[in-house]
Amino acid sequence: MNQPAPRTPEPRPAARAERIVVVDFGSQYAQLIARRVREQQVYCEIVRHDIPATRIAEIAPSGIILSGGPSSVYEAGAPRCDPALFNLGIPVLGICYGMQLACDILGGRVGRATAREYGRASCSVQTTDPLFDGVPGTTDVWMSHGDQVNAVSSDFVPLASTHTCPLAAVRHATLPVYGLQFHPEVTHTPAGGRMLGNFLREVCGCAGRWRLEDVAAATIEDLRRRIGDDRVICGLSGGVDSAVVAALLSRAVGDQVSCILVDNGLLRQNEAAAVIEEFTTHFRTDLHVVPAADKFLAVLAGVTEPQEKRRRIGRAFVECFSDEAAKIDGARFLAQGTLYPDVIESGAAPDGPAATIKLHHNVGGLPEDLQFELVEPLRDLFKDEVRRLGLQLGLPERLVWRHPFPGPGLAVRCLGEVTRPRLDRLRAADTIVLEELERAGLMRRVSQAFAVLLPVQSVGVMGDARTYDEVLAVRAVETEDFMTADWSHLPHDVLARISTRVINEVRGINRVVYDISSKPPATIEWE
Repeated sequence: MNQPAPRTPEPRPAARAERIVVVDFGSQYAQLIARRVREQQVYCEIVRHDIPATRIAEIAPSGIILSGGPSSVYEAGAPRCDPALFNLGIPVLGICYGMQLACDILGGRVGRATAREYGRASCSVQTTDPLFDGVPGTTDVWMSHGDQVNAVSSDFVPLASTHTCPLAAVRHATLPVYGLQFHPEVTHTPAGGRMLGNFLREVCGCAGRWRLEDVAAATIEDLRRRIGDDRVICGLSGGVDSAVVAALLSRAVGDQVSCILVDNGLLRQNEAAAVIEEFTTHFRTDLHVVPAADKFLAVLAGVTEPQEKRRRIGRAFVECFSDEAAKIDGARFLAQGTLYPDVIESGAAPDGPAATIKLHHNVGGLPEDLQFELVEPLRDLFKDEVRRLGLQLGLPERLVWRHPFPGPGLAVRCLGEVTRPRLDRLRAADTIVLEELERAGLMRRVSQAFAVLLPVQSVGVMGDARTYDEVLAVRAVETEDFMTADWSHLPHDVLARISTRVINEVRGINRVVYDISSKPPATIEWE
C-alpha cells in the first residue's frame, strides 16, 4: 500500500524536562527498557544507534542507555554509536552489547566468552556504588551473551562479577559511564528495577516527575490548540487504541469529532454494536457506521494467501473510509491510534530505528491523496499506558482490557478461504473461548487469547454418525511487551470446557487443539 503523506510534527506533551534516550542496537528488549524507565516516572524514548552526538546534545536528555543487540562489537559492520556521546557529560548505562561497545570505545577489550551465559546467573556485587544501593550483595541476574568484556584499562572500576564473567558490571573512573553485562530490564533480574531506578535518580539526578495524568491533560490541551474550530475524523476499529483517541478528541473538541466505523464483517461477536453504544451514549460523537461486510467478503473470495488477504482488506478499508470521509463537510484532520511501538517499527520516528512496516499497519496504511492532516495523540505511548489512559478518561473496563485484535480482523484467523459460514463458525467459537476465560477469572492474566479456524478437516463421531468437520485451534499467550510471549498454561478443566462447548455448540467443528508454541520461534497470530 502507499505510504502516508508527510506528517505535520506532533506537538510534544509538557512535563518532559527529565528524559532518557535508549540507543537501540537491535535489541529485542529495547522497548522493554523504555517501558521500565517510564515505570519509574521518567519519560523515555528510543533513538537510532547512528544518531549523532550533536543531536543527542540538542535533545539534552538526563541520561543515555545503550541497549543490547545481536552483533559482536569486533565484527565488521557491527552497529556502533558516535564515540563523542561519551564526552557530553551525560550519564551513560550500557546493557549487554551496550556495555561491550562502551568498553571497546573507551579502551577495553571484548572477545568471545570462555563460557557463554544464557539464563539466570548469580551475581556478586564487589564494590560499593550508587548503582547498587539497596541491591543484595548476591543477586540473581539474567544473562544472554556469548561475548564479554575480557579486560578494561585502569580507567574502569569493576563493580560485580558472576562465576564465568569477572566483569559483570563496571563504571568509568572519571566519566559518568556504567556497564551491565546482564539485563536489568527483564523480570528475571529481581533487583533490576532497583538498579535502573538508582541509575535514574542517583546517577542521572531524575526526580521522577513524569505522570500519565499530566500527559492526558497536556495532550487534550495540545489537541484543542491544534484543531481549533476545524472538524476532525477518527476511525474506530473496536479496539482500545482508537477508542482512547476518540475519547481524547471528545474531551478536547467535543462535537467537532466525527467517528467512522467500517463494519467489515470481520469483527468479533457484537463488537460493532458495543462500539456504537459507547460512542453514541457515553461519548456523544457524530458516528458514521459503514456496513461493508458484503464488499469485504467479495474481495476476499478465493484468496488464501495471508499477505494478499491483508492487501485486499487494506485497499477495501481505504475505499470505504475515504468515501465516507468525503461526506463529512469541513474535516481538516484525521486521527488514528498509532502507538509508540508502531512509530518505532515503521521507522516514522525522526530519531527512531528503522524497520520494515507490516502490511495494513496504522502508520503506513493511508494513501497519499487522503487530504487530511494526521493527528496521532497516542504516538508516544505504549499499550499499557494507553489502557491506563483509557480508564482515566472513563472508558469501561470491558473495552479497555479487550485483548488485541489484528487490523485485518478474523480474516487472518480464518486460515484458508474466508467465507461467511466459516466466519460465523469462527466468531461463535472465539466467543466461547473468551467467555470461559472470563468465567475462570483468567482474562487479565492472559495477555491475548483467541480461536483460529484451520483449513483442515478431521474424522469424528457424533452420536452414531460419522463427521468430517473442521479443526479449531485455541491460542492464549502471556507477555509484557508482545515482542516475546510464552503460551499460557491454562488449567485443564478450562480447556476441557472450551472444547466441549465448541464441539457441542458450533456446527462444523469436531476437534479442538491447543497451541503451545512460544514467540519466538512462533508468532502470536497464525497469519
